[in-house]
This record gives sequence, C-alpha cells and structure tokens, in this order.
Amino acid sequence: MLIVSEIIERLKDVLSKDGKDGKVFDKDVANALGLSQVNFATMKNRSKIPFSNILDFCALKKISINWLLYNQNPSSLLDSTDKYWIKYYSNINVSAGGGAYESEESFEKLEVPAYFANMLGGEKNLKNVEAINVVGDSMEPTLNSDNIIFLDSTKKDFSKEGIYAFTTVHGLFVKRIQRRVDGKLDIISDNKEYPIQVVQKNEIQILGKVIGSFGMVF
Repeated sequence: MLIVSEIIERLKDVLSKDGKDGKVFDKDVANALGLSQVNFATMKNRSKIPFSNILDFCALKKISINWLLYNQNPSSLLDSTDKYWIKYYSNINVSAGGGAYESEESFEKLEVPAYFANMLGGEKNLKNVEAINVVGDSMEPTLNSDNIIFLDSTKKDFSKEGIYAFTTVHGLFVKRIQRRVDGKLDIISDNKEYPIQVVQKNEIQILGKVIGSFGMVF
C-alpha cells in the first residue's frame, strides 16, 4: 500500500485531470473527501488514511481503489475489472471505545486486489468475509478509528485468542478476547488506558474474527 503522502498526490492528480483549474492544494483534497482542513491535516500528520472517505471518492469519480491505494496501473481511470470483492457495510460502525451500532442491511461491493484476497483466506473464502468501519481509540495502535476491518463469520471459536467483533446489550464492539481458566472471558483493549473487562461467555455474541484491516493485516 502507498504511504499517505503518495495517496494524497494521486488524489491531486485525479482532481487536476477532473478539470480543477490551477494548482491543487491539500484543502482541495480535504474538500473532495468531505473532511475539514483541520481533520485532514491531523490525519496527514499522523499518517492515517481516511479509508471510508476515499472509497466514497473513488465511487463518485469512478476510479479504481486498487490503483489509488496499491499502485496497480489500470489503462485508464475507469472502474477496476478485478473480480475479487467482499460485502462492505459502510453504515455499520464497530466500536473500539464506546458503544456504536447502526443496523444497516444494505451493502456495497468493496474490491480488493488478488494478494489481499489471499490474505483473507483466498477467493473461495471471500463469501464469508464482511467489512465494517471502526470508531474509537481503544484498540490503538492495532486498529485506528476510521479503519475498515474484515471479519470472517466462520471463525467464532473464542477459545482461541484473537480480535473479534461481537455484540452485547450495549452495542457492537471489536476487542481482543482471551478465555480464562474459569470459563469467563477477558475483553482486552490494546490501548492500555482501557481496563480489561471480564464477562460471561453467554453475555456476548461473536460476529466474526478480525482477519485483516486496511492499515494492517493480522
């Protein structure tokens, strides 16, 4: 994946080719992504990529997300012809801090390059993989707010330590889960400012294991 500065330059190229008069500045990119200049500058300084905003931009401009993020070179700025895609629920937010859940049945197709599809278990496994957004900071530095995470819905055996998306009476969460010797579960935030929580296994419902994200692969 390209670094943030390279992605910004590619976005500027797109805006320039799209008929923007004169030099394209960071403020133009921020506006195109629907971000304030302050938020854009903060993300740029922290090398954080606003994936969901970029996906919306690519859909609007009909360009390949693979070209923009992975430096794959299609012959033009047309829709990618890659056959690898997964269900992306852009209106569902899994919380890494508080409780955030917005039920949404509709999804959009999110294209992924072949090597990333292999990391998610291969083409045959893509039917079991869904993508949702992360909000909050409790899983930093492993997962950052505005990351897109990929869940394998067939992996719900929390006896094996890992990062899982799950629901409780308080909403939808993504945390690291460890099984205790007494049968209870430790719910762990990678951000050490958040305390470990202990729950009964019947208090949570596992949606799937996090097997990757835009930003990091486990």
